[in-house]
Amino acid sequence: MTTRDEGPGMPYAGGEKETLHAGLERHRDAVRWKLDGLDDEQLRRPMTPSGTNLLGLVKHLASVEYGWFVETFGGEVEPFWFDPYQGEDMTVGPDETTDRIIAFYDRARTAADGVIARLSLDDLGKPAWRDHQVSLRWVLVHMIEETARHAGHMDIVRELLDGATGDHPRDTNPA
Repeated sequence: MTTRDEGPGMPYAGGEKETLHAGLERHRDAVRWKLDGLDDEQLRRPMTPSGTNLLGLVKHLASVEYGWFVETFGGEVEPFWFDPYQGEDMTVGPDETTDRIIAFYDRARTAADGVIARLSLDDLGKPAWRDHQVSLRWVLVHMIEETARHAGHMDIVRELLDGATGDHPRDTNPA
């Protein structure tokens, strides 16, 4: 069985930027995998007293990818239809489709990847919501932490929904 952290795709001897980006990608892929095979009701079902659900976590991660990578480094962020500063990035309204939120996350990842490719780790940006600059290196580390944290939340929610656990699909028919 080959997983995302094994095999030819991981930069075991890669440079710092390549290694950090691969670590982020690994957690991003886990986030997307947590959605596989579930219906719309399951993706939206609140599984904690605070209302945590899988789709809300994906919406949140999309907004922070845009904020930390794109906005911080002077890029143009697509208009949000919600206010993340009011906590609306963690909730999913009845008018928000699953496809819309997943596509939003995928676009945020693509936009962030463009910033990562374009800049050096030492390049600085300034988040609009902070009073200090941050390096791309710091943002990559922060987003690895943020994505891993929420992927862990998603792991628990997914286990409560249908028993699936882990950070990648299991090979049930190893060669």
